[in-house]
Amino acid sequence: MTPTSYAPDPARGVLIVDWPLFGELSRALALKVARTYTPDLVVGIATAGVVPGAAIAAILDRPFYSILVSRRYSAERIRETPSIFGAAPPEVRGKLALIVDETCGSGDTLRLAVSALVNAGAREVRTAVSFKTGTYEPDYHGLATESAIILPWDREILVGQDLVPNPKYEGLLPDDA
Repeated sequence: MTPTSYAPDPARGVLIVDWPLFGELSRALALKVARTYTPDLVVGIATAGVVPGAAIAAILDRPFYSILVSRRYSAERIRETPSIFGAAPPEVRGKLALIVDETCGSGDTLRLAVSALVNAGAREVRTAVSFKTGTYEPDYHGLATESAIILPWDREILVGQDLVPNPKYEGLLPDDA
């Protein structure tokens, strides 16, 4: 099973993020970072961390790169250890880097990404997430919540030539999705 087969647990509550909220959270997160850190570059964790990472890089006027970290899920939705696919951007060597992801619960993905950048020679690495959903403490976060997050770019998928509600969120989206 792939991560796209994962569905949020509605018992935790559901936060449906629209584009305006995403934009404001990205702006607020970039401002939080800028108060105490001046990264040379921003690295977004693909796939969902690329969107907020690119937005934050643009706001900070810094170059943007990505790193692919994937998490696989079994049929029982039991979390497995994330893995790096590909290499950390070589541009991090000797630089101050900010890693951005969309959410952070256990911190497994962020820790793996930080290690990859440090191993690639980054001088310093800090972490930022749009949503802190668990016990791990990133350096910066936009919003802390225990709710499951439905992101605006994940809310609908293309089937044929039509945008339709993402089936992994069945029963969680309003009827007018």
